Amino acid sequence: MEKYTTRIDAHLPELSQISSIIQKGGELLRVETITQSPTRDHLYPVYSIALGSEAADKPAIAFVGGIHGIERIGTQVVLSFLETLIQRAHWDSTLVDALEQVKLVFLPLMNPVGMLRNWRSNGNGVDLMRNAPIDAEDNVPWLVGGHRLSPMLPWYRGPEGAPMEKESSALIATIKKELFPSPFSLVVDCHSGFGFQDRIWFPYAYSKTERMPHMAEIYQLREMFFSTYPHQNYLFEPQSRHYTTHGDLWDYMYKEALSEGKTFLPLTLEMGSWMWVKKNPMQIRNALGMFHPMRPHRVRRVLRHHQLLMEFMVRATRSYAFWTQSMHAQENRLLADALWYE
Repeated sequence: MEKYTTRIDAHLPELSQISSIIQKGGELLRVETITQSPTRDHLYPVYSIALGSEAADKPAIAFVGGIHGIERIGTQVVLSFLETLIQRAHWDSTLVDALEQVKLVFLPLMNPVGMLRNWRSNGNGVDLMRNAPIDAEDNVPWLVGGHRLSPMLPWYRGPEGAPMEKESSALIATIKKELFPSPFSLVVDCHSGFGFQDRIWFPYAYSKTERMPHMAEIYQLREMFFSTYPHQNYLFEPQSRHYTTHGDLWDYMYKEALSEGKTFLPLTLEMGSWMWVKKNPMQIRNALGMFHPMRPHRVRRVLRHHQLLMEFMVRATRSYAFWTQSMHAQENRLLADALWYE
């Protein structure tokens, strides 16, 4: 029988950072190891870190990072926001009051072995965002949309009929446990690697034509964000405007939530990493170059920039009853159709 040791590796500073944050947070945080990702000799822990309300009748929001191991900036954005909240909890009474009304869950590094190896996939060569048992309606882009050819190629879905990877299963189980009991929940999943502009994507990734049943809420959220912060520079749109994929975890979980009658809004923050390459073309010679700012001052700028978005999403989640009850649902659906699908 193989012997494993749980390890926080010197080549994986994000795990050391998570350990340090857990110590700083102390009794403020509820920490759980939801699975462990193996290499040949070691197990790397995958953490869920929760704070705020534990009441089932309160709304909940989750921040996710590191599903693709090579996209380190996503994990760092999530951890930066968590550190900010921990520091504010020492002096900010408004935050302490808010935490009584909303649950926050952080899953900052879902694919530690992928990050250790600078892989998009996990240790088995499977792309976790192509791993759910859901197929696109039409043809998807070759390879990029998910395939079953070989784990040696990127965007591999895993063998047909096989159970989902342990990291995928742990993410789904944690979201169901922590968010589904709430009357309203939202996810912000942080990625990088597409385009010259930061984007907020919502399901569906498997269909260019099907609309989410909660399209009115998505449109209202967009309008609130843009009117409150008119000088931000995000695009807010369905992922399928650009390409469709098989096996999207958020498509799968959204449909699971629908089957249970839940209001669950999964969003993906897709950071426009081509901007960083344009400013520093030589970084493309590095394996991380297409997915990470590389220069320290750019990393710091990215960490600052997305704090505003995350603060807004927490406030919107906490106040969901106010804005969902006051919105004009039918009008929102028509406006969303005109904006995104016509």
